[in-house]
Amino acid sequence: MISLSVLFWMYVAMFAMIGAMRGWAKEVLVISGVIVAQFLVTILETYIPFLKNMAPISAFWVRIVILILMVFFAYQSPKIPRNLDNRKFVRDRFEDILLGLVIGGVNGYMIFGTAWYYLKEAGYPFDWITPPDTITEAGQSAIRLIEILPPQWLQPPLTYIAVAVAFVLVLVVFI
Repeated sequence: MISLSVLFWMYVAMFAMIGAMRGWAKEVLVISGVIVAQFLVTILETYIPFLKNMAPISAFWVRIVILILMVFFAYQSPKIPRNLDNRKFVRDRFEDILLGLVIGGVNGYMIFGTAWYYLKEAGYPFDWITPPDTITEAGQSAIRLIEILPPQWLQPPLTYIAVAVAFVLVLVVFI
């Protein structure tokens, strides 16, 4: 059995490597996608009566489907031919690779951290995933990580500010 905190750091490292290969400009789009996913979840659960009072497992599936869809489409980088000549998308310098590595790691934190938070909010509904054990060192580490997962601190009005900043970043990077 593997601890969720170990799995979390494995995904952060994996997404960091992906970010180094893809480049920082494309990774900015992924961060924006995760922020928009959190924004959509917040808006839907706040203003749609049906979604306000859902069972935890149903809320989990709605949240995770929104997250997966937004991350999937965010990783589908634009294939516009004029962007191919743009120097922002070239990964030939060490600084570009390093920045892609860092932003990719942040993406791993945002994606896996958000999914883990949704899982915790649903009460760990699957038999093959158990909540952290507060008695063990690994469980205490996992609980400390849960306290800093993105949905924990990305609450309104910070969500709205993050969407605005993400929109500005996408405009600056892609236009």
